[in-house]
Amino acid sequence: MAIKSNNKPNQKDYSFDLDKVFACMVSVQSNIPKDAFTAPVLGTERGGNGIVIKEGGIVLTIGYLLTEAETIWLTDHTGVAVQGDVLGYDQESGLGLIQALGTLNAEVVPIGQSSSLKEADKVLVAGFGGQRNCVSAEVVAIREFAGYWEYLLSDAIFTSPAHPNWGGTGLIGRNGELLGVGSLFIQHETIGDEVVDGNMVVPIDLLEPIIDDLLTMGRPNKKARPWLGLFGAEADGAIVVAALTEGGPAHDADVQVGDIVRAVAENEIDSLAELFRNIWSLGPAGIEVPLVLERDGEIIDVSILSVARSDMLKGPKLH
Repeated sequence: MAIKSNNKPNQKDYSFDLDKVFACMVSVQSNIPKDAFTAPVLGTERGGNGIVIKEGGIVLTIGYLLTEAETIWLTDHTGVAVQGDVLGYDQESGLGLIQALGTLNAEVVPIGQSSSLKEADKVLVAGFGGQRNCVSAEVVAIREFAGYWEYLLSDAIFTSPAHPNWGGTGLIGRNGELLGVGSLFIQHETIGDEVVDGNMVVPIDLLEPIIDDLLTMGRPNKKARPWLGLFGAEADGAIVVAALTEGGPAHDADVQVGDIVRAVAENEIDSLAELFRNIWSLGPAGIEVPLVLERDGEIIDVSILSVARSDMLKGPKLH
């Protein structure tokens, strides 16, 4: 999907220097072992974008580009390529940090506050490659987002039109500040039921509370959430088990595809967000999670011994 010419940014429309923004962006290319936990779903060769946020080659990106990465290459706006190393990954936000192992010819983007954004604000979605890989966009919504892979954001940012290579793009506000990191391609319903292509962006405000931990420990300094390996889908006010991670906790507890999740610990649920919040409220990873399922018209009680999702992954090196 190419960027339409009328969606490419022009300097006359911005109060900040576009070239400095372009110089903050790097290409991220990663290789993942074939036996990695995420390889079947996310692949073994991943590519996207990163944003230089600190001197010394600290690069912010979306975490699925670096999860279980064996090798990472970063390319700056001058074409210089250097190896990178995973600094850390936050499962909750989906944000990840890379350390460049060589010198990047790059600017450092100033970090703003995503809480300042509102619907209809004009933004720039910037990727590696200068003007040709940046999109002039608009904030079409700021709302909760629940991902079937046990992921939840309270204030996800939705923009349109879509960036064709959205992973790890930088959401740049009117003052040239970084306000978010591109995560997904989405189709968003607007007023009048019109469907428009766009991107879901992780708000930058989620980085500040965890960045020191990511830099020093490789992860946030708190107990992990319970993870079940259960992929849910909303259908007619119910949560249906759409898929299971083979060998994951829900799979091992004999949860089956097609089961309807009616309750968590006796709390009825009717949305993915409610499912996740109820599971996470029970305690940290390792807690028993009681579910009430409906299968072929019968009610079944199951208890699932949760784990930390990170325990399933090939972890990053700690620094």
